[in-house]
Amino acid sequence: MFKKTLIASSLLALFSQAALAADTVRWLNDWLPAGDKAVIYLGVDKGLFAEQDIEVEIASARGGSDVVTKLATASADFGSAGLASVLQARAQGPVPVVAVAPIYNKQPDAFFTAEGSGIDQFKDIAGKTVATPTFSASNVVFPLVLEANGIARDGVKLLKLDPGALAPMLATGKVDATINWVTVAPGFARSMQEAGKQLKVIAWSDSGFDGYGLSLIASERFLKDQPEVAKKFIKAYRQAQEMAIADPAAAAAALKKMVPEIDEQQAVEQFEASVPLMQNEISEAEGTAKFDAKRLETTWQWVARAQNLPSDSLDPAQVIANGFVE
Repeated sequence: MFKKTLIASSLLALFSQAALAADTVRWLNDWLPAGDKAVIYLGVDKGLFAEQDIEVEIASARGGSDVVTKLATASADFGSAGLASVLQARAQGPVPVVAVAPIYNKQPDAFFTAEGSGIDQFKDIAGKTVATPTFSASNVVFPLVLEANGIARDGVKLLKLDPGALAPMLATGKVDATINWVTVAPGFARSMQEAGKQLKVIAWSDSGFDGYGLSLIASERFLKDQPEVAKKFIKAYRQAQEMAIADPAAAAAALKKMVPEIDEQQAVEQFEASVPLMQNEISEAEGTAKFDAKRLETTWQWVARAQNLPSDSLDPAQVIANGFVE
């Protein structure tokens, strides 16, 4: 009798543990861990996902297109990627990936130059030598942004280089400007200071390049199979984002705990550089929970023109999954 009772108790304990097991969500950063990727690490560190009975597995991809591919092939569940990557993929075929909420409601692309270089606004780039990362997504739309500002596509000498070469080239004056995301400005500022120069950032969003940038994207399979888990994950992620905006140092510290090799102070500065892409006049007017239809259409028109796609080849609203954000 005692033996049967013991077995029954053991089985009950096993079933109880299984019932209480956390759901797993596989997350993909769109690039290597850095300060601008700190939100997901802060959410894990502060137990925001654990409060929702979710365990997060974090990995990194090599760009937004890589994130879209891995979500589409069920190698991950959620991730961060430029909305343009999702729009482009969906316009070219039935890719089961959608965007659920904006992260950056402004485009992060910018020129980096030196104060006193004579480049004070976008139009001053005409005739200059500009370096850009070889595989940067900015390169695709760059000719269109030039034209929008009255500069011919060949009106700038463009050098495609390894990302690690850009800061030294700019600091030593071997190029007039570089193309980067504003989130990496802190590292460039340090290189410029070591050369006795001051970094100047000229955001393309101030010169007509409108639309959504980095977005929270998801596998349609996951949203369909586990809708309640998806809602809880998104809720926790957005809580972590608000917490990180309020305390960038805490976000950087959380990142440092999980990725010891990063420079914590630089991570603070990198996240601070990303905040204006999330909190600005657009977020005040439109909120941060949903994609604005007009801004979404603008984003798609930039993608369509850059990729030579018919503007009517995609309804961008079909790329958005509503109903998952509180």
